[in-house]
Amino acid sequence: MFCLPALAFVLTGVTALAVSGNTLLPFERVITLEGKMASKRDFFEDGEVRRILLKHHIRIHITSVGSREVAVRDISSYDFVFPSGQPAADLITAERASRNEFATIHRPFVSPIVLATYRAYARALAAEGIAKPQPGTGRNDPLYYVLDMRAFLDRIGDRTRWSELGIAKYGITNNNRVLAQTPDVCTANSAGTYLALVAFTRRGDGNEVPATVLEAERRARQIKPLMEQGLPAADVFRTYISPEGKGVAPVVVAYEHQYLTYQAQYLAESRKLDTDRVLLYPDSQFVTQPQFIALNKDGDRLGELITNDPELRQRAMELGFRILDPTGKVAGDQLTRFLTERRIPVPSVRDETRTAMPRLRLLERMISIVGDCPAAGSP
Repeated sequence: MFCLPALAFVLTGVTALAVSGNTLLPFERVITLEGKMASKRDFFEDGEVRRILLKHHIRIHITSVGSREVAVRDISSYDFVFPSGQPAADLITAERASRNEFATIHRPFVSPIVLATYRAYARALAAEGIAKPQPGTGRNDPLYYVLDMRAFLDRIGDRTRWSELGIAKYGITNNNRVLAQTPDVCTANSAGTYLALVAFTRRGDGNEVPATVLEAERRARQIKPLMEQGLPAADVFRTYISPEGKGVAPVVVAYEHQYLTYQAQYLAESRKLDTDRVLLYPDSQFVTQPQFIALNKDGDRLGELITNDPELRQRAMELGFRILDPTGKVAGDQLTRFLTERRIPVPSVRDETRTAMPRLRLLERMISIVGDCPAAGSP
């Protein structure tokens, strides 16, 4: 006579699980996968992504480090790593191939490198002809500007100060030098990518990218004074969106998806866009290619999910990433539709001005010189 209440209790619990979308999870094994990554942790820390993965009986635990640090540190205890760009990924896959260890690559989405700043600084740059509103994104309070990288780096090289660019006319007092702040180049992919962009722009009469070790060393020493670095990768964008950011780090190197996610969240909370924070798109662009590297079969299953599962692809797009199709090209105009529906201006990324990257060993040598950091694989 005590069975019916007990059965009713069990059925009530199952009903509650069904409503929450986690039906039968207590009766099936849920595995926890260990991952190591930098900025792409934003994707895995998203509540909706975690909910979708739980439906597939997967939980994620993230260790957050810079992308290059992922490549040069021990990863034997992890199921997957997710460096933000190809150079770090190449280091990892080459090392594992040399030891005949499991490594499968998945490429679910991309995100361009951008310089995030504030409207007053963008206007000061525009008044000097160093930046201009991105075509087709609105003339009144545009969120996106095209940055003349050569002119910008010239001002950095000349040690020009913001006060000399007339920043006071836009309500800001800042006598600091014009700089773009990056995370530590020894650990962060975004900093390494920006280094390559600077090296490409300031090549003088040399090759687009260094072709020899000697040329790489010479180029690295040439551009070292143009690089401002130091903040941990996780803190650069957080500093930018903090109330203190405008005075502490007026221009920072970031990823497009970070800014688009921020604007979508800001819009949801305040019902308006943050028109004070804007993006500078370098006229020579490099679209970073984050690579999910599975280190075992469980990690490979996760890689398949984030690359092919419709819900996870949709969520990646909602978080500002440009998702890829099976051929590795940006898939249609999903991001454009998503932003348009939410009345967020759509940035344009041109394909005809892609920046070339140095070969891996040459880029590593340049990183070591610019950052005074040990070469990959050093203790």
